[in-house]
Amino acid sequence: MNALAIFLGFIGPWQIGLIIVVILLLFGGKKIPELMKGLGSGIKEFKNAAKEDQPADKKEEEDKK
Repeated sequence: MNALAIFLGFIGPWQIGLIIVVILLLFGGKKIPELMKGLGSGIKEFKNAAKEDQPADKKEEEDKK
């Protein structure tokens, strides 16, 4: 646990900027919005699936009563 805290303590604004620059160089400026759109739609689908599952669970509990 201490090793993780020490590692996270060394991350500063310069390191974050360097990471962003590396990501831009790897994927390019045009590809990043597409990646974020795909990530957003994946999260949205996951939330919708979780909402659809909840009523089914509640119905099963009511049927048991």
